[in-house]
Amino acid sequence: MNRPNILSVPDKGSRARFREGFGQRFIVTVDTEEEFDWNAPLDRERHTIVTVPALRKFQQFCEGFGVVPSYLVDFPIASSSFAREAIGAAVLAGRAEIGVQLHPWVSPPFEEDVTEFNSFAGNLPYELEREKFRRLRDRIEQTFETAPLIYRAGRYGLGPNTAAILSEFGIAVDTSVRARFDYSSTGGPNYREHPLEPYWVGPDQRLLELPLTSVYWGPLRRIGNVIYPLLWRAPALRGVLARAGLLERIPLTPEGVTSAEALRGVDIAVDDGLPILVFSFHSPSLAPGHTPYVRNDDDLDALYDWWRALFTHLAARGVRPTSVSDIMASVELA
Repeated sequence: MNRPNILSVPDKGSRARFREGFGQRFIVTVDTEEEFDWNAPLDRERHTIVTVPALRKFQQFCEGFGVVPSYLVDFPIASSSFAREAIGAAVLAGRAEIGVQLHPWVSPPFEEDVTEFNSFAGNLPYELEREKFRRLRDRIEQTFETAPLIYRAGRYGLGPNTAAILSEFGIAVDTSVRARFDYSSTGGPNYREHPLEPYWVGPDQRLLELPLTSVYWGPLRRIGNVIYPLLWRAPALRGVLARAGLLERIPLTPEGVTSAEALRGVDIAVDDGLPILVFSFHSPSLAPGHTPYVRNDDDLDALYDWWRALFTHLAARGVRPTSVSDIMASVELA
């Protein structure tokens, strides 16, 4: 059976087009997941879900800016009543959207060893990846009373069978490709050469790829994909180039990226004509002490200030918020 391989770099003819008047938009995606020690080996049992109620505050904050966040939910979250209490009403009312995020080490069935290689779901055998996805997708629909339409592989772990699995279960959009990043050193995919623009996976136009937005900034940015990989063993040199204003890689996330850096990244993406800017972060950052990025109340205040600055700047640049349903209604088919 000839399945489209989502890991393949698409040709230019695969780029998606949007209806006239769509303009440039942005979408906020939230990796909605359990809390665990990011510095420890992965473990099926050692996690908590105490930050889930904090989603309610973030949802209210987004609504104040007319933003419809997409919550990409994994199995521990979908299995908790707290998630529905926090954002269920917003999802049913269309003020938020729900999606799938597969962390295979905490998603049944538990048939594989917990290893770094197996933490990329796309590395699992087809039947196991499919069954983990099916159970998670069904649990999400049961919890939130709506079918998810968007997917993100945990740790961005797509595989050669993932596109077929997503299409089988009615997923319209994948947002796992993290352009400009390479995870192959730990057994994951290499997305360095993938485009930032949305594109179709396969000729049947059943699955739209919505890559996370990361741009190069600085005088050397046009050759960033050549220079940056050469420096992966020299993070200090990458820092020197960034501080000198020569080359900086800027992902659109509040985690490890200052608002000033992100504003530069937004301007690059907008000026380059990117139709959709994709923002992302991890839900445990919505409460202090669960990620390296939000250690205390001051850090949490700074995270909300980051979003406030970005939403304000995007509005000033004429970039409006969008949602998965809006994207699918606006994309043109060949």
